[in-house]
Amino acid sequence: MSTRDFIEKDYYAALGVAQDADAAAVKKAYRQLARDLHPDKNPGNAEAEARFKEVSEAYDVLSDPKRRAEYDEARRLFGSGGAGARAGFPGGFPGGAGGGQPFDLGDLFGASAGGRSGGAGGLGDLFGGLFGSGGAGAGSARARSQAASGPARGQDVETEATLSFEEAVLGVTVPLRMQSPGTCPTCAGSGARPGTSPHTCPVCQGAGVTSRSQGAFAFSEPCRNCRGSGQVVDDPCPTCAGNGVTNQTRTITVRIPPGVKDGQRIRLVGKGAPGRRGGPAGDLFVVVHVSEHELFGRKGNDLTLTVPITFAEATLGATLTVPTLDGNVTLKVPAGTASGQTLRVRGRGVPGKGRAGDLLVTVEVAVPKRLTPAAEEAVKVLEAELGDPRPRITAAVQQQGGAR
Repeated sequence: MSTRDFIEKDYYAALGVAQDADAAAVKKAYRQLARDLHPDKNPGNAEAEARFKEVSEAYDVLSDPKRRAEYDEARRLFGSGGAGARAGFPGGFPGGAGGGQPFDLGDLFGASAGGRSGGAGGLGDLFGGLFGSGGAGAGSARARSQAASGPARGQDVETEATLSFEEAVLGVTVPLRMQSPGTCPTCAGSGARPGTSPHTCPVCQGAGVTSRSQGAFAFSEPCRNCRGSGQVVDDPCPTCAGNGVTNQTRTITVRIPPGVKDGQRIRLVGKGAPGRRGGPAGDLFVVVHVSEHELFGRKGNDLTLTVPITFAEATLGATLTVPTLDGNVTLKVPAGTASGQTLRVRGRGVPGKGRAGDLLVTVEVAVPKRLTPAAEEAVKVLEAELGDPRPRITAAVQQQGGAR
């Protein structure tokens, strides 16, 4: 990212957040905009594609604490262009009263003559090489310029996948069809028409940046002749118009590991957009959405299941056959099991790196809504045999003397 980008681009406005927004607010704003502007949702919409790139660039800077601090500092000092550099010092530069007199960097930073020549406390060290004024500062700016025109890592790409409950628990391999920038197949990324080659930019001599003086400072900015690439294409590729990159639809096979949760973000290294000039590819982030299951629920790594049982099964005990996501299991219901009690089947829950989760079976006594005359009579006989199930409550009622 060049100093000029830092000065001229308002990344906070691009994401629609305040300058004091915390990391969570920045991430939330980016994810919402990226979802709305994603090329898959806006096929053929050049404006949405441009905004998507702008939002991604803004997030790349603001999500990195170090780069965000450098960006904020650059905008604070030079946010108004060349004049902003002077505006940063009330009354003008020290030693000049805002006029044209030269000033001594020793007066500005309290450095010795040795420090002014590139030692500790030099201008390049203070501003991290955002601009150079000779010596070490200019050297670090040149080094960054050369790095900017060399291989660059590709952008990260985010997409979404909806899985069934079983697929999320057991794992699945899914094909993902997505649209993202890719190396132009016609020119192999060079940007030049087949049969021709780019040549070194005569203006910046391949550095990708040029320098200009503004008062006491020398600013580095992207070379306008080669647009910061360090190379000039005289005969652009007809497919990518000299960019070396085209939007491409591709299908990749992704292995979703067992046990993913709804809303989980999976990172696939090197599966994002290809790098520039031979640089490494970015990463692919897959946001997983999990559909609900008609029988099973999930609590951490445990699966939950509710099973109705009869009054006789709860009273006398029973052996039931219940389903899991990978076959049936036998469940023993002890005699005298109360309605709502949970029984555990170990190891039949969500697979994990260590021990798998459990299946938690909650039994509920099914109460019939209608009885035949014979069944009703049998229930009354049973009631008389069992007696009062709430003797302490009955005793308390009798002590109170009946209802009021």
